[in-house]
Amino acid sequence: MYGILMIDIDSTVLTVEDISLIKQAQVGGVILFGRNVKEPLQVRHLCDDIRHHNPDILIGVDQEGGRVARLREGFTKLPAMGQLGKLFDQDPSRALSLAYDCGYLMAAEVLAVGIDISFAPVLDRDGISQVIGDRSFHQDPQIIVALGTQLMQGMKAAGMATTGKHFPGHGAIAPDSHVAEAIDERSFDEIMATDIQPFMQTLPWLDAVMPAHVIFSQIDAKSAGFSKVWLQDILRQQLQFDGVIFSDDLSMQGAQAAGDVSARVRAAIEAGCDIALVCNDRVAAHEAAEAAQELPYPNQNRVKTMRGKVPQWQGNLEETCQQFQHWQQARLAVSTAFFAPSMAEQLSDKVSDLLDPTNYK
Repeated sequence: MYGILMIDIDSTVLTVEDISLIKQAQVGGVILFGRNVKEPLQVRHLCDDIRHHNPDILIGVDQEGGRVARLREGFTKLPAMGQLGKLFDQDPSRALSLAYDCGYLMAAEVLAVGIDISFAPVLDRDGISQVIGDRSFHQDPQIIVALGTQLMQGMKAAGMATTGKHFPGHGAIAPDSHVAEAIDERSFDEIMATDIQPFMQTLPWLDAVMPAHVIFSQIDAKSAGFSKVWLQDILRQQLQFDGVIFSDDLSMQGAQAAGDVSARVRAAIEAGCDIALVCNDRVAAHEAAEAAQELPYPNQNRVKTMRGKVPQWQGNLEETCQQFQHWQQARLAVSTAFFAPSMAEQLSDKVSDLLDPTNYK
């Protein structure tokens, strides 16, 4: 059975402690970070090993493109989604086509190495947030909807479920909830008219949602990920969303107001999350696994929908990806459109990598 926790592991191979943890009953997922990745073959071996010890487990990663990409060496480079938004302003048709290609390309290469899901797309608006920025498609909700829908169609065509984040929107709050408390004081009507629209209008394509560690003080004193108002009353009841709700990382600063990690896991699950993420804190992961034994399992049919269509490994990434009909075409289109082989761009990319807003992981 799939458990309610998604945890991380130490390195590029499983340790004895990792194995002990992922075999615990309520551990239903593993999320990979940069420290777990060398090159495609190593990642595939790692994922196969994880499933050997726990067949009922989801493996996830953040492979958004741009600054936030855990899979780098040997994988096709992806643009930040904000580049698609800039292109849309000049050539909407080409931008929409490339959004589909980006979704397909990303999903195909992530699935090829044995990972079920990349937590994408980011549906936040590009506003004043210190952590969102060009991870967002655009500031205009309708352009986010258009590009996000195309990206998700590409992901689904390759065999990957989608995860919209960070519900109901993180872009209008300056503080980074990874390292600080974030409070949005806008009215419910203003949020409904702007930030929440990309989530509402892409619901037919969303298999999962990840709420923001943001307190929307006019609606609830609790952050969205711990709020029954946001997760049950609004997302489940009002919007009729029946997909998976993943918490954002409960080790983040924005989650710590809920108490110790055991209290955070309980609060997230009781608020309506199906799976709680506890990352980059091994002591906390063990505490969470112990506390989770007292909590109910998630809806198994719902969680199973996130399992990716992982292909048979053919010896290397390129041969494996040839099994995806559109991979070669998507790869050529994305690489040609965004990555001319100039020294200036390579230097810019190296500087950008240093500014990864999620690099605390």
